[in-house]
Amino acid sequence: MKRLIIYTLSIAALALMGCSSPKAPKDYAKQNTQPKIYPDYTEITVPSNIAPTNFMVLENGTEAVAKFTYPGGEETFGKGMKIQVPEKTWHKMLEASKGKDIKVEVFVKEGSGWKGYQAFNISVAEEEIDPYISYRLIYPSYIAYEELSINQRNLTNFEEKDIYNNMIISSEDNGQCINCHSYQNYHTENMQFHMRQGHGGTMIVEGNKLTKVDLKSDSTISSGVYPSWHPTQKLIAYSTNSTGQSFHTMSKAKIEVQDSRSDLILYDVEKNEVTNISNLPDEFEVFPWWAPSGDMLYFCSAHFIFSDTTGTKDAELIRRYKEVKYNIYRKPFDQKSHQFGPTELVYRADSLGGSATLPRISPDGRYLLFAQGEFGCFHVWHPDADLYIQDLQTGESRKLENVNSNQSESYHSWSSNGRWIIFCSRRDDGNYTRLYIAYFDKQGKAHKAFALPQEDPGFYTYFMKSYNIPEFMVEPVKHTPQEFASAAKKDAIRAKFNGKEVTNLTDTVKHLVN
Repeated sequence: MKRLIIYTLSIAALALMGCSSPKAPKDYAKQNTQPKIYPDYTEITVPSNIAPTNFMVLENGTEAVAKFTYPGGEETFGKGMKIQVPEKTWHKMLEASKGKDIKVEVFVKEGSGWKGYQAFNISVAEEEIDPYISYRLIYPSYIAYEELSINQRNLTNFEEKDIYNNMIISSEDNGQCINCHSYQNYHTENMQFHMRQGHGGTMIVEGNKLTKVDLKSDSTISSGVYPSWHPTQKLIAYSTNSTGQSFHTMSKAKIEVQDSRSDLILYDVEKNEVTNISNLPDEFEVFPWWAPSGDMLYFCSAHFIFSDTTGTKDAELIRRYKEVKYNIYRKPFDQKSHQFGPTELVYRADSLGGSATLPRISPDGRYLLFAQGEFGCFHVWHPDADLYIQDLQTGESRKLENVNSNQSESYHSWSSNGRWIIFCSRRDDGNYTRLYIAYFDKQGKAHKAFALPQEDPGFYTYFMKSYNIPEFMVEPVKHTPQEFASAAKKDAIRAKFNGKEVTNLTDTVKHLVN
């Protein structure tokens, strides 16, 4: 028995020795540059509750050590060329550093000696970030897809779970596309996402109730596409779209996604009723988004008149694709009568030689965040697309500093406190969209963007999926993927259009055949 106890204690002692922090070298050759690290977390501002910003050191060497100095303490980490900080220790450093800086010094062993690089700072904001985000993960295929998932990630640690995965009920001859998740005012009690093709419909969540609905009618172009929940009422604004794609043969942009028609509709969840918001014949209206006050609906629209009466609309759009430019508009909304007022121009991108998409209003209602490229509406594939911001009080518009790159920036969202922006960027390699976060301070200035932290800092070098549509959440989705799958197998409930029961042409044909 004594031998067993001695043996157990010896193993525990060895384990503790193996977990001990490495020591920063006292003798080293000073370098006059900051170290090259990936992801780049030098001189960034982070939330006071974010997961550890683990990184790899890209300098020549066999071993790296990083010393973190913060108010009241010092910690040193390193294993090989990776710097990974335990979550508990990291959050202790963040708590002590609110409103202040963490100083990071990196040392690299090369041969028998060490090199010490210039220190960099990680500033810790006093404001926290919403604890959860969700996003779609998809392989960047251009013409086909198979495996898709909508995931939720805890930003305070590295926990990631499926909200729903299409492979649960997809089959070889009946695949399923899933997209466009949306929440009411950052809460998941009321949410929605689309299921296309196999078991198609829009999944509506109201507390514990899951309902699959069909929003298509003979009076609309399609089912609902791009959604926006009203901040306080059970209303969802959608665009309805007739969308096609074409491919470039001599362009950095690989693919072009275009709408040949698009309108705006309003879905009343409680009444299960669809009404039109706007369906002007020579306008491509898309990307609705409610102001936080709920009394204004922002959206994008491109004025386009087809001139070719002999060919198809799709062929003409392909020829004239650079002429399709979207401006940002808004409509006042009466929250009692549910009536919309006249359209107001907010930002005219076409006069500046550009096209503006995806309007997002900050939670305080002051700032309009949007993506702008040279043309079109699907900027995630446009290398020239950048994030812009307009101060709605002054009308001043500008390219958002410190967040853009020479690749596409798009799919952007505000945190619930308005201090953080998350967006998709292809800056790493031009092919895969990754998530980046930027601090937006009280003076309206954006700080240097940084990649969503991962436990393994080499994660993005081997993860072969793209991130789509990041959305902040103050809580996780409570329903399981299996619960969504069970609801998806049920028939979709047909929504009424303008208070009338809908029988579309497809149903009529089926009835006549039977």
